[in-house]
Amino acid sequence: MIISFKKLAKISLVLVYLVIVAGAVVRMTGSGMGCPDWPKCFGYYIPPTEEKTLQWESNRDFKKGQVIIKDEGLLIAKKDFNTKDSFNPENWNTYTKHDYAIFNVWHTWIEYINRLLGALAGLATLLLAFYSFKFWRTQKKITLFAWIVVFGMGFQAWLGATVVYSVLEPVKITLHMVMALVIVALLIYLIHLTKPIKESLHVPQLRIFLVGALLLTLVQIILGTQVRQFVDEQIDLVGENAKNLWLQDPTLQFYVHRSLSIMVLLVNGYIWWLMKKKQINLAQINWIMAIIGLEVLTGISMYYIDFPFGSQPAHLVLASVLFGFQFSLVLNALSSKTTIKTY
Repeated sequence: MIISFKKLAKISLVLVYLVIVAGAVVRMTGSGMGCPDWPKCFGYYIPPTEEKTLQWESNRDFKKGQVIIKDEGLLIAKKDFNTKDSFNPENWNTYTKHDYAIFNVWHTWIEYINRLLGALAGLATLLLAFYSFKFWRTQKKITLFAWIVVFGMGFQAWLGATVVYSVLEPVKITLHMVMALVIVALLIYLIHLTKPIKESLHVPQLRIFLVGALLLTLVQIILGTQVRQFVDEQIDLVGENAKNLWLQDPTLQFYVHRSLSIMVLLVNGYIWWLMKKKQINLAQINWIMAIIGLEVLTGISMYYIDFPFGSQPAHLVLASVLFGFQFSLVLNALSSKTTIKTY
C-alpha cells in the first residue's frame, strides 16, 4: 500500500518530536559531549563501547578519520596505517574544534541515539519533500513548504554541530530548541494544508485568544530556556548532587516565567470555556488543558522537590507538545477570515 502524503507528514512530525525527547534526555543526563566530533562519533559511524578502542596500541590498524584519546586530547588518523611498535605523531592530526576529550560509554550512546533519530527524521522529511512534487501543479505551496522543512532540517543539523563545537554553549542549545519548534510548526502547517474542512463556525473572538495563547507559550518557552541556562550554570558551580542549590537566588527571568504560567493557565482555561459555550467540540483543547496541568506539576516539582528524576526533560517535551497543539488550533482558526474548522 502506498503511504499518503499526510500520513508521511505525520510520521515525520512524530520523528521530530522523538528527536526533541531524545535531546531532552541528552541534556538531562549531561550527554551532549558524548560524541565530541560531528557527524561521526569518535571518528566512527557506530561508536565504541569500551575505552580501549580509543587508546593507542602497537601493531594496530587504524582507518583515516578514526579518533584516539592521548594526553587528554583528541587525535585524528591522517590516513590508513598500522601503528607498528612505537607512536608516530606524523600519522595524527590534533583535533582543534575544542579540547574536550572524555569517553563515557553511556553518554556516548545516548548522544548517538539522539543523532540516529535526527538522521531518521531528516530522511523522512526528505522523502516527504520528493513526495510533495505531485502537488506542484495544483498546490505549489505544499511543495515549497515541504522543501523549506528539508532546508530547516539541514540548518538544524548544522546548529547541532555548532553546539558540539562550542562544548554546549547555552545560547546555541537554546537556538537548537527554537529551530526544532520551527520545524514542528512547518510540518503541522503541511498537515493542515491537506485537511478537508468538515464544519465551519463564525468565532472571531476565539481566534484572538488562540493567537494570544500561542504567543504566551512561545514567550514561556524562551524564558524557560533562559532559566535552564541559569540552572546549567549553577550545576557547574555547585555540582550535580546539590539539587537544592540549583535554583537558589534565581534570576528575574525565573520569577517572570513562574508568574506567566498563571496567565497561560487562565487564558487557555477561558478558551476551553468559550469553546464549550459555542459548542465547538475540539479534542485538542482538552489535550492542551491536560498538558498545561502536567507542565504546572513538573514546574512545581522542580522548585519545591529539588528536580526529581525526569522532571526537566518532561517539562521541556510537554512545552513543545503544547506548542504543537496550540499552533494547530491557530491554523484552524486562521484558515479563513470568519471560520474555524472543527473535527
